[in-house]
Amino acid sequence: MRIAVFTGSQSGPESHRTAAAALAGDLARAGVGIVYGGGHVGLMGVVADAALAAGGEVVGVIPQHLVDDELAHPRLPRLEIVSSMHERKARMAELSDAFVALPGAAGTLEELFEAWTWGMLGLHAKPTVLVDVDGFWQPLLAQLRRMADDGYLDRRRLDALGVVTDAAGLLAFVEGYEHPPRKWTPTPA
Repeated sequence: MRIAVFTGSQSGPESHRTAAAALAGDLARAGVGIVYGGGHVGLMGVVADAALAAGGEVVGVIPQHLVDDELAHPRLPRLEIVSSMHERKARMAELSDAFVALPGAAGTLEELFEAWTWGMLGLHAKPTVLVDVDGFWQPLLAQLRRMADDGYLDRRRLDALGVVTDAAGLLAFVEGYEHPPRKWTPTPA
């Protein structure tokens, strides 16, 4: 099994770095491969370094323009270079059995929401999970609950979004995951 990890290109507070390293190391020790954005900076670099140190499989997928900016992780045994951010996300989805978001910024949110939305549309049936470090995702979850309360988001979709605090919780969620029905289904003619 491989899990796509979406996270920041900035390091954030020490507690986030510690949690990212623990998650990646625990996944590697459990035999779970990591697919991520291929960088050596921020929490992305922390995730890759911790998984590699624990003997895990790490696959980086990075667009050429970020390689040109010297952001590619130099010690990855497998680094796939793609032409665009769109291709990066599609390739990460192909290589992964689940998606997880650690703390990050706009790029992390964009990757998370695209993967989650693809599941809603029936393009995949893979779990999408938030790793809630220090309550980082609680404001987002409050907004998502508001969307559900106001009728914009089906409660089944919100309930299918995992919220965990560590690798053990993540793996348990993935193991027990049941994908909700597609958001849109064709009407019989």
